[in-house]
Amino acid sequence: MGILDGIKALFAGKEEAPAVEAIDYKGYQIFVEPRSRNGQFGVGARIVKQNGEQQQVHQFIRADTLPTRDSCTEVTLNKAKMTIDQLGDRLFS
Repeated sequence: MGILDGIKALFAGKEEAPAVEAIDYKGYQIFVEPRSRNGQFGVGARIVKQNGEQQQVHQFIRADTLPTRDSCTEVTLNKAKMTIDQLGDRLFS
């Protein structure tokens, strides 16, 4: 981080991340969690499946970045659903 970046960070307001709500999809829960990356948003989520008392969690991170949180949320949700459709419970092995 350069000196100018440090000065900008002092005066820039931090964008608050909204509370993450689970989206139910085919017995899985998707928690969309866009990551802030150099002024853009990176695709990321947690995919969770409850098996009785045991909870399985897969951290879903992709290299894609998008300019807005809303567009990133939409793309993340679509990619997470596609991954569930393709891999199902193999996500956790």
